[in-house]
Formats: sequence, C-alpha cells, structure tokens
Amino acid sequence: MSSPGAAGSIRLDKLLWFLRFARSRSMAQAMVEAGHIRLDGRRVTRSSCAVHVGQTLVLPVGERIEVVRLLALPLRRGPTTEAQTCYRKLDTNAPTPSKSAISGDGKAVPPNLSDRPNQ
Repeated sequence: MSSPGAAGSIRLDKLLWFLRFARSRSMAQAMVEAGHIRLDGRRVTRSSCAVHVGQTLVLPVGERIEVVRLLALPLRRGPTTEAQTCYRKLDTNAPTPSKSAISGDGKAVPPNLSDRPNQ
C-alpha cells in the first residue's frame, strides 16, 4: 500500500536535495525548519511538506534568492544537468554585479575607496 501523498508529490527536503539546492538531506531539513523556504508564497517549516509539479519555490542559494517553478519531479539525485531539467528559474531579471572583483589577468581588483563616505 502506498502513502497518501505518494502519487505526484515528493517531500520538500528530498526535493531540495535531489535538485542540488542542498548538499545533504539533513541540510535541506535545516533550511526548511529555519523558515527559509516559501512554497507558492507561504513560508514552510515542515520538511515533510508535499510538493507537486507546477508549484513555485523561493529559496536562498548562496547570497542570492532563487525563484523556481517545478516542471517535473526528480526520480533520483542525479547529475546537475538532470536536476536542472526539473525546474525553471523565474527571476531572470535579477541585477548582476556591475564590476568584477577579479581583473582579466586573474588578479584581485582593489575596492574603489572613493565610493565610501568619509567617516
């Protein structure tokens, strides 16, 4: 006998791990329980929450926020290219950094001190 939500859904922590938004399932559980994930605009704090195709996730990835729409449920934690086919990024107009911190020759560029206010 299958579980009630098994057809067409997956646990949120397992999804985050399968899609490679978290390095381990326990890290995915910690992200969810800390309240860092939104599912269709609602804050989710239960890692056992069922996620379905077509739902929208808002989650932190590094120092930026990603908004993704789930296109398919992953069957396993495969390679990155396989994981990326299961979702589509919605926030494509996010501002990009204007300057790189690394110059063309690979050396670090010092910060522009004229932009800082005098103290």
